Order: sequence, then C-alpha cells, then structure tokens
Amino acid sequence: MPKLCVNVDHVATLRQARLEKEPDPLMAATLAEIAGANGIIVHLREDRRHIQDEDVFHLKKHLKTNLHLEMAATSEMQQIALQLRPHMVCLVPEKRQELTTEGGLNCLGQEKRLKEFIAPLKEQDILISLFIDPDPKQIDAAKEIGAQYIEIHTGHYANAKTKNKQELEFKKIVNGINYALDLGLKVNLGHGLNYENILKFAKVKGVSEYSIGHSIIARSVYVGIFKAVEQMLDIIRRFPE
Repeated sequence: MPKLCVNVDHVATLRQARLEKEPDPLMAATLAEIAGANGIIVHLREDRRHIQDEDVFHLKKHLKTNLHLEMAATSEMQQIALQLRPHMVCLVPEKRQELTTEGGLNCLGQEKRLKEFIAPLKEQDILISLFIDPDPKQIDAAKEIGAQYIEIHTGHYANAKTKNKQELEFKKIVNGINYALDLGLKVNLGHGLNYENILKFAKVKGVSEYSIGHSIIARSVYVGIFKAVEQMLDIIRRFPE
C-alpha cells in the first residue's frame, strides 16, 4: 500500500497564535507515528509563521520515522537542511502573502540553478522531491534537475467547484503519475486531500506516498490525532501500490 506522511504544520499554527508552548508539534508527530504514519512533514517557511527552527531539530532527534522537510530553494534553507539531514527535502514555491501553497513549483528555466542547489543535499544522501503541477514539461524538468521524487500538487483537484472540473483535474494527475513513472521518477501526492476526495484515488496505481496535513489536524480536534491518523490509514490501506 502507499505510505501516509502527516504534515503537522497547523499544530504549530495554533501554538503560534498565542506564542505558547502548546500544542507541541513533536507530541502531535509522535502520536501520528504511533498510530502508523510512515513519515512526518513540516514546512519551515521563510517567515516562520508556524514551524520554527527548533521544531525541526526536535523532530529529527526524537522521531523514529522519516522526517520530510518542505522548504523554498534558498541558501538559508539549504544550510538548515544540510545541518538537519532529513530523510527527504521537498522544494516548494513560497510567497509571503499566501495562506497556503497555491500551486506547484515552476521548474522551467530553473533547471541549472535547482540542479546545483540540490547537489550538496544529494551528497548527504538526502532524497529530493519537487512539488509540481502534473504538467509533462514540469515533470521533464524535474527529471533533468535530478530529483528522485515529485510530489504532484493536488490542490486544483481538491478545490474544484464542479464535478466536471474535478474530473478534468483528476485525469491530469493520473496522466502525470504515469508520465513520471515512465521517466523513472517516484510520485507522491499532496495538498487539499481529505477523507472524502482521496477516495477517488482508490484504484490509482503508482503513488508512493500521500502527504496530508490540514484535514487530519482538523479532524483531530474532534477525535484526537491518533484516531484521525488511523482513520486516514484505514482508507489508504485499500489503495494499490
């Protein structure tokens, strides 16, 4: 079955709203890990709006499962990643004014820069993923850059207002998965997936990991993180590899 990686950014969002010590992203991540999550994801943003530097190092020190670091392709983040040495780095676009990541990273025209950017990370055996839209040109660029993984942005599918639009975006994602696999890339999916819209992928093969945060953290308000992760795993366990 595909793996489930849980993003705990919004645990930190709640903490930062009051600048208190609770809720603790490490505690949330530990509970998700115990519930069966295969990995924990955090996005260390330039403006530090939720996850803080100390969070990522505490997570790396204490978690038994894999830590995935989402970050922009900046020199500051590169140095942090080299010091942290997470299991995987996922390069994402980042704008200060956005509420959440609005689309995939535009790799076109950045192939040389990004290839040079990830080189020292790969030397430290850090896996590289690029968060991109399911566009064949972007997937070709990811291959040229040297990423081992792509994470296809599923937000346009998740936010589609009509069934026809949702079906169109779903087909783009499936075509993107197949295209990337043919190039030898591994494929993760993430952004906006929840307990309902993920069911559309029940027969889709070739997905290595589902990266899910907001819907799990939102459900955990009602049932707790352990149960929320278990419920998502109950769904994903039925999916093909």
